[in-house]
Amino acid sequence: MTLFDFDTDDGATWRIENDGVMGGDSQGFAEVGDGTLVFTGEVVTEGGGFTSVRAQRDLDLSAYDGVELRVRGGGRTFELDVDDGTRSRGREVNRVGTFPTTEDWQTVRIPFDGLETTAHGETVSVDPLDRSAVRSVGIYIADGIDGPFRLEVDWIRAYAE
Repeated sequence: MTLFDFDTDDGATWRIENDGVMGGDSQGFAEVGDGTLVFTGEVVTEGGGFTSVRAQRDLDLSAYDGVELRVRGGGRTFELDVDDGTRSRGREVNRVGTFPTTEDWQTVRIPFDGLETTAHGETVSVDPLDRSAVRSVGIYIADGIDGPFRLEVDWIRAYAE
């Protein structure tokens, strides 16, 4: 099932969140055009070390096993975040799966049962992802490497084995 296809205007608004929310200096930018989402910027590890792009969309993914993306990213490692609104001790829970990139287009799969569950970077124990109540999908870069990055995303889909 296609979740985001950048060939057409699917109504998704991709918003950036930089580590400035915690005093960092990383910068991220997102642009949709020519059939891709392009996420670029620079990671500054001192004081934060992350930036992200996210789209809100209510999704019922209960019939699926994970999310796959067709990406090209020049060797940096990114994280896919799937949000079902779960909170732990008042903090937003992040459910993330990492994926490496190369200079060439590749399809990467992130299974739901392999997502790490954290709140503000600390592992938390919460109920499994409510696949029927996904509220947003995001992509983070927090790989601990200072410098510029570029990720191109051709599409994002849910898959079933």
